[in-house]
Amino acid sequence: MEGDETILEAGLRHGYTLPYSCRDGVCGTCKGRVLEGTVTYGKHQESTLTEAEKALGMALFCRAHPTSNLIIESREVSAVKDIPVKTLPCRVQKLKRLAEDVMVIFLQLPANERLQFLAGQYIDILQKDAAPRSFSLANAPHDDEFLELHVRNIAGGEFTQHIFTKMKERDILRFKGPLGTFFLREDSNKPILFVASGTGFAPIKSIIEHALHIGIKRPMHFYWGARKLSDLYMLPKAQEWEKSGIQFTPVLSDSPPSDNWQGRTGYVHQAVLADYSDLSTYQVYACGSPVVVTAAHRDFTMLQHLPEDEFFSDAFTFAPKIEK
Repeated sequence: MEGDETILEAGLRHGYTLPYSCRDGVCGTCKGRVLEGTVTYGKHQESTLTEAEKALGMALFCRAHPTSNLIIESREVSAVKDIPVKTLPCRVQKLKRLAEDVMVIFLQLPANERLQFLAGQYIDILQKDAAPRSFSLANAPHDDEFLELHVRNIAGGEFTQHIFTKMKERDILRFKGPLGTFFLREDSNKPILFVASGTGFAPIKSIIEHALHIGIKRPMHFYWGARKLSDLYMLPKAQEWEKSGIQFTPVLSDSPPSDNWQGRTGYVHQAVLADYSDLSTYQVYACGSPVVVTAAHRDFTMLQHLPEDEFFSDAFTFAPKIEK
């Protein structure tokens, strides 16, 4: 360990690709066990790491700092090991507003560069005078002429405000990536449930398009939750996947009468609970707001018997996933 490194940072620096996503103590992806040694737990969401789990030796490796030599137990994600993390310039090729508060950005890399990544990973947009901003890649790896980002306009968010009011085509940005361990585990034959809220659609889109491209035949069911109909900003795309055998269930939580919505209502993870009484043989990929991802993890594992290691997530914390 060097300086004030977390367990995750030290592991990554030494070539161990430990699972992680939010790096903010929210999603729980990096949770592992400390077999020997002591740690400080760092700031985290209490529901993600409970006192009972700490008593059993569990820690969030993205937040925990060692106070002695350690022996830890963690899953290692081997599929990202040989993918280099790069820092590259890119040009804003196109801006496309798909909803009142959703902008799609297409980024073009230099002519001699391509970004190798796994479907579901994210990049950090680097800023001169502010912390990086993390955005999932919405395009599949085989469709890499442009990098596609889906950005929600967050109240009080300086960078997202810039995107919606000042950013223009041909602007130059810098980014670091790919990052994260939210990607499709292709070595499994289990059926898959995808659960997205809002712009959590972006990495799910990347994963589904990749799965269709390589011909994965596992049963797949995609749930997309939003407040109102216009928030399902790429609804035709999701409906198009149905023709390829992807089951699709949109769920609206606060649809106004003007939507004339005849579909499912309520919270998206509760729609899954209503449809599947036993998830013991499934994999789940969940992405979106922390409250949705946290609730899905809790209820799927505790109530529907989903194995802990078959829940993969990326919680959008609307904050940098890597702190400087």
